[in-house]
Amino acid sequence: MSLQQSVLIDSHAHIYYRDYAADFDDMLKRAEDAGVSAIIVVGTDIESSRESVELAEKYPQLYATVGIHPHDAARVSDTCYDIIRDLAVSSPKVVAIGEIGLDFYRDRSPRDLQELVFRRFLRMAAELDKPVIIHDRDAHERIMPILREEVPRKGVLHCFSGDTAMASEATKLGFYISIPGTITFPSNQSLRDVVSAISIDRMLVETDCPYLTPAPHRGTRNEPAYVRLAAEKLAEVKGLSFADVARITTKNAGNLFGIQIWDQSTKIAYRIRNSLYLNVTNRCSNHCTFCPKFDDLTVKGHNLMLEHEPSLEEVLAAVGQPDGIEEIVFCGFGEPLIRLELVKQVAGELKRRGYLIRINTDGQANQVHGRTILPELVGLVDVVSVSLNAPDARTYNQLCNTPYGETGFAGICDFIRTATAYIPNVTATAVTVPGIDIEACRRLAESLGADFRVREYSEVG
Repeated sequence: MSLQQSVLIDSHAHIYYRDYAADFDDMLKRAEDAGVSAIIVVGTDIESSRESVELAEKYPQLYATVGIHPHDAARVSDTCYDIIRDLAVSSPKVVAIGEIGLDFYRDRSPRDLQELVFRRFLRMAAELDKPVIIHDRDAHERIMPILREEVPRKGVLHCFSGDTAMASEATKLGFYISIPGTITFPSNQSLRDVVSAISIDRMLVETDCPYLTPAPHRGTRNEPAYVRLAAEKLAEVKGLSFADVARITTKNAGNLFGIQIWDQSTKIAYRIRNSLYLNVTNRCSNHCTFCPKFDDLTVKGHNLMLEHEPSLEEVLAAVGQPDGIEEIVFCGFGEPLIRLELVKQVAGELKRRGYLIRINTDGQANQVHGRTILPELVGLVDVVSVSLNAPDARTYNQLCNTPYGETGFAGICDFIRTATAYIPNVTATAVTVPGIDIEACRRLAESLGADFRVREYSEVG
C-alpha cells in the first residue's frame, strides 16, 4: 500500500466501549475515509483485552494489545498475569502488551502495587518480545527510573504529557512518544514545545478515543477518524506537510508493532515538504560518526537503500512531472557529486523544465575527481549546500573520518570559497553534534563568503 494516499495509523483506541455500539461500522468507514488504514485497539483489563483480540480477529484493519491499567493494579493476581500472557500469544493480531503503567493522579490503586504490576508486565513483554504501551499520568518521576532499570527498550509512552527533557530521555532509551488530539488544545503549548524539540522519527499519533476529542470537536465523542486532526497539527508545528507526517508516523508505528502497511520500496525520487529529493548513490567519501544511515537507511519515512545506482533514464522516470515542487535537490544517503556526470545530465534536463536545482554535498568533489569541478555546474545548479560541520581540521577529522586526512578539511573550505564564484547561492551547514562550536562554524562559513545554516542533530530531512 502506497503512502501517497496519506495512510495513518491510530496507535491507541478503545473502540470496544458501548459508545460505539450503535454506529461501529459507520465509525470504521469514517476512519477509512479519513485515511486511517489501521487502528490499534488497546486493552485496559482482562475483559477489554479479550474484546480487543476478538475485534482484531474480525476486522483486518484492527490490531489488538492486551494489558491491565494501573487503576486495577490492586486486583491483579497471578491468574491475571496468566490470562494476559495467554491472550498475548493467542493471535498474530496481538501486537503489544498494554495499556500498563502508573497513574498517580487518581491513585485508584496503591502506588507500590502499581509499580509492582508495571514491572511484572514489562518483564512479560520482554520475555514475549513484544513492545509495551505505557500509561503515565503524574508519575514521570517513577516511570523513567523504572524504564531505565527494566529490560524493555521498545514501546510507546502514550498520550505523552512530560516535558522535553523526559521525551529526549525516553527516545534515547528506544521508546516512542505518542501525540494525541490534545496537541490541538490552545492551552497545550507544552506539548507543542515537546513536538518542536523532538525528532518526528520517534513519534506516533493517536486518539485515545473515546477520550480527548481534538478541536474543533471537543465536547463530542472522539473516534479514530479524528487522528487526522492530531497529525495535521503535528505537521503544522514541525513545519512538514500532512503527507510527511502520515508517512513518517505510519512507518514508525509499523516498525514498532510489526504492521507493514507503509511503502517500503526504495526511492530514487522522494518528496519532503515542497522539495523533491534525488537519491542517486549510497556511496560517500566520509564515514561521519553522526550519520543516521548506519542505523537506518530511511529519511522521513522514505527507504533510501539502493539496490543499484540508477541510470539517467531511471532517475528521470522517478522524477516524472511533479506538481507543487519548489526545488529539486540532489541528496540521498550518499554523496551525489561522486556521480558527477549523472548529476550534470539530470540537472541539465530538469533545468530545461524550469526547476530550481540544489545539491547537498560534503564538499569533497574536487578531491574525489582530481580537478575543480565547480565550473562544470555553471547554469545547472542554483544552490549548493556544503556540510562544513566543524571549525577546524582536527575536529572535522574526528567527526567525519575523511579519507583525505589533513588535506580534507582544507579542501572543503576551498570548495566553499570557490563555489561562490560559480554558484548563485552557497550555504555552509553544521550539525548540532554535542560539543561542536556552532558559532565558530558560522564565523568560518562567513569568512569563506558563504551563508550559514544550522542543522539539528536529531532531525534528518
